[in-house]
Amino acid sequence: MKRRTAVNLAGFVLLACSLGIAQIITFEAPGSGTGSGQGTLAEGITADNTTFGYYMDSNGAAHGFIRDAHGRYETFSAPGAGTGTGQGTFAFSLNPQGAITGYSIDSNGVSHGYVRLCRRFITFNAPGAGTGAGQGTLALNINAHGTIAGYDFDSNGVAHAYLRDRHGRFTEWEVSGAGDQSGQGTGTASGIGLSDDETVTGAWIDSNNTLHGYERTSDGTITPFDAPGAGTGPGQGTDTDGLNPHGTIPGVYVDSNTVIHGFVRAADGDFTTFDVSGAGTSAGQGTIPEGLNFEGAITGGYVDSNGVSHGFVRAVDGAIAKFNAPGAGKNAGQGTFPLLNNSAGAVTGYEIDGSGVYHGFLKTH
Repeated sequence: MKRRTAVNLAGFVLLACSLGIAQIITFEAPGSGTGSGQGTLAEGITADNTTFGYYMDSNGAAHGFIRDAHGRYETFSAPGAGTGTGQGTFAFSLNPQGAITGYSIDSNGVSHGYVRLCRRFITFNAPGAGTGAGQGTLALNINAHGTIAGYDFDSNGVAHAYLRDRHGRFTEWEVSGAGDQSGQGTGTASGIGLSDDETVTGAWIDSNNTLHGYERTSDGTITPFDAPGAGTGPGQGTDTDGLNPHGTIPGVYVDSNTVIHGFVRAADGDFTTFDVSGAGTSAGQGTIPEGLNFEGAITGGYVDSNGVSHGFVRAVDGAIAKFNAPGAGKNAGQGTFPLLNNSAGAVTGYEIDGSGVYHGFLKTH
């Protein structure tokens, strides 16, 4: 029986590949909790289909993981990471040398950056980072040279963007016009917000609590921008997801009705905006790009009129293919949440099932 099943499955997979049918698997990192708000969140994918991210255990604490293309796991926790609900180790970016970066939240609710290479950790705090609950350092990107980009929250809860080179030297900046109250300031995109030439993209929040995008080149030149149609009220505006080596930047803008739309900004500053068919048109609904590969294909999710999230991939020519991970829930706040894609067209992210549990997924052809 098992032999027959394996042979038939292999034949199906070969046929599916020849027809270009997508294959989607779901997975759980060892130690993942099985209750609502627990489980596995895949954050990124490499060229060889290695996925990485973090999982929430049965206590609601986070731990990092790396899953290779054969399904083998390595899990880890940063030194000093807390073990309570909402604490622990969060992983967001992996470079070609195998260095992974993210941040931990300690038992006092303070965030600290880390980089892990060859199973050894370096933890760090950006200059000026606050030491109270909800404050500290968020490390979100690492490039091939070991430079890290992210932002910190100071003692007043204001965000400041930074670069940290592999020698531990920091460069910080704020975009002109960024607000100076709690929850305002300058941040960076996550995962793919830093290029190898140290160009950074991110967003800043002004004194009206409106978001605006920006790009910062290695010489420190900052170019702010707003997507066409972006709203100007609190919680509205323009946010970025990252960039590829060609300088293409995807992101979202929230309009004056608080509906979410996708955009692509070319290296010359030209914008293309788009909406996935089936995306809802009420506040908090719409199209939410998340990832961008070398070629310029975009992946992300769209939230329908029932508040359920579904996945999409937008090809370079603008063609959009939609998908759902198996087992994804069908109620508001549930569904499929793609986060990053690679040059082979593989996509990773997570789903939330009908019980509110998170599961990682990998979509391949």
